[in-house]
Amino acid sequence: MTTTTIERTRHAALIGGESVDPGMTFDDVDPATGEVIAEVARCGPPEIDAAVRAARGAQPAWAERSAADRGGVLRRIADAIRAAAEELARLETLDTGKPLAQARADVAVAARYFDFYAGTIEAFYGDTVPLGSEFFVVIEREPHGVTGHIIPWNYPAQMVGRTIAPALATGNCCVLKPAEEAQLTPLRIGWLALEAGLPAGAFNVVTGFGEEAGAALSSHPGIDHLSFTGSTEVGRLIGKAAAENIVPVTVELGGKSANIVLADADLDRAVPVITRSIIQNAGQTCSAGARLLVEQSLHERIRDEVAERFRGLTVGPGLDDPDLGPLISARQRDRVAALVDTGRSEATLVTGGAAPDGAGLTGGFFFEPTLFDDVPPEATIAREEIFGPVLVMTPFSDVDEAAELADGTDYGLVAGIWTRDVSAAHRLARRVRAGQVFVNGYGAGGGIELPFGGWKNSGHGREKGYEALHSYTRTKAIAISL
Repeated sequence: MTTTTIERTRHAALIGGESVDPGMTFDDVDPATGEVIAEVARCGPPEIDAAVRAARGAQPAWAERSAADRGGVLRRIADAIRAAAEELARLETLDTGKPLAQARADVAVAARYFDFYAGTIEAFYGDTVPLGSEFFVVIEREPHGVTGHIIPWNYPAQMVGRTIAPALATGNCCVLKPAEEAQLTPLRIGWLALEAGLPAGAFNVVTGFGEEAGAALSSHPGIDHLSFTGSTEVGRLIGKAAAENIVPVTVELGGKSANIVLADADLDRAVPVITRSIIQNAGQTCSAGARLLVEQSLHERIRDEVAERFRGLTVGPGLDDPDLGPLISARQRDRVAALVDTGRSEATLVTGGAAPDGAGLTGGFFFEPTLFDDVPPEATIAREEIFGPVLVMTPFSDVDEAAELADGTDYGLVAGIWTRDVSAAHRLARRVRAGQVFVNGYGAGGGIELPFGGWKNSGHGREKGYEALHSYTRTKAIAISL
């Protein structure tokens, strides 16, 4: 077992290019051991207000810089992240519990976001409108001003790149509130950005609890745009706060995404990907492939193959680089366990279903990869987002039933379709109500280039890809009478 090598440290907020310590802290816990690894600044409304004012002060000059100039700074931030990649990956693993290989991949994706938006911003142009010879009309896209960002604990490094890079690229200045369970990587990237030449105040990281710092940020009248990724319940609160101040909001919320396997699917290709889609980050992924819908003729074979793979997975501390690390907290582990207990009365438990025993697991928040079979579509475990390594399996008889089952939850984030029949894949993809649909695959690396967001209770608005540049700007029509 690899032991934790970080000393217990104290971390202040980053506001206006300076360390700000409000005098109160809270504990940051390693989910692999349950031990406190850091004390983090517990900020509230005064610190949020200071961060918004710092961003407001920096924004005009940052927006006035050319797209090429801003892009150059973003490229230097990407380089700085890569130079500190191993440090950031270890922080990410200690903070979230995820296996070290996944943390390294997440840090690489974070750097790619800054590179991607450094390049695309130079090709982000306005339009002209042909109103005839009497007018010259230009449609410009301008930054909102100060953008607020509230990110979850499951992918902090990636989320900084995903939400901060396009906001900065388009000329906004940012205030970021990380989840209270995982602040270390966002804080470190904030300091790296300053060292790379980002102006003080352009990117502020304010740590604290959601009901204190998060609520103050979402309701602050100085915020011009809000971005939130997290639970549907909190997303509703964020939306209400944005409505009070009449500002636009992008919300990426929960998911209960399905892999749909038709009878002619290549199972040698499908089963490993289906397995990864639910066990990555111990299932704590909004786009996790949490449901497995299988055509009846393949039902038993896929069940047995997935169960065999689940039983062969390793579970342990993230620094040991297992297949699965711990869940983020005791609270999350207990929530997963409670839903699994509910599932025992609703369906057939095939494998897993408990916290594992073994050396090196004492004190951590671990849970076995778990498979349920013959899950009715109305079951709690078929409809609620469990956010753990729990896969629920339901057979279907034909494509029409598959489409109905796929859309049978309140969510609509991602779907996977497995078939050799391109026509069937296309028809089914058109029917599924989800923001992303993958055929003979699930996910696309970091998915940086692909617009990402949900239907129904999975949220609205889009991040990632070129479309994120539209989310972080607003249009202005300038009509000049000739």
